[in-house]
Amino acid sequence: MTTTTARETQPATTAKTQVTGIVTGVSRIVISFLFGFHGLQGFGFFGGIDGQGGGVPFGSFPGWWGSVLELAGALLLLVGLASRPAAILLSGVMAYAYFTVHAPMGLLPLQNMGEPAAVYSWIFLLFAAIGPGRFALDNLRKR
Repeated sequence: MTTTTARETQPATTAKTQVTGIVTGVSRIVISFLFGFHGLQGFGFFGGIDGQGGGVPFGSFPGWWGSVLELAGALLLLVGLASRPAAILLSGVMAYAYFTVHAPMGLLPLQNMGEPAAVYSWIFLLFAAIGPGRFALDNLRKR
């Protein structure tokens, strides 16, 4: 009887693991795709940083370098290559942006317009902890 119970629960666990991997992978792809646009804004695309197509000055810190890290990290996370290091890097970039740019303007993210930076920071930390899910080049390297 215990053998039958173990067999009945195993396929459910496998199916749940597969669905979790798929949902994680699709979420990683969508979130990194959207975040890539955020990085491109620093170079003047999609309205730029001022809504008029302006970009940050070449080589300036932290603006230009932050945009480079955002775009490169988003591309790595999008394809799932070096996913965990890229996610940790992006989490740190967004935490830095929150505490240096937004937090001095107010205590809460809704007051200081830092909600996207805070949310992205925590999402990237989550991807660093749980991994890239399915559809990642990192999974091919493991084989």
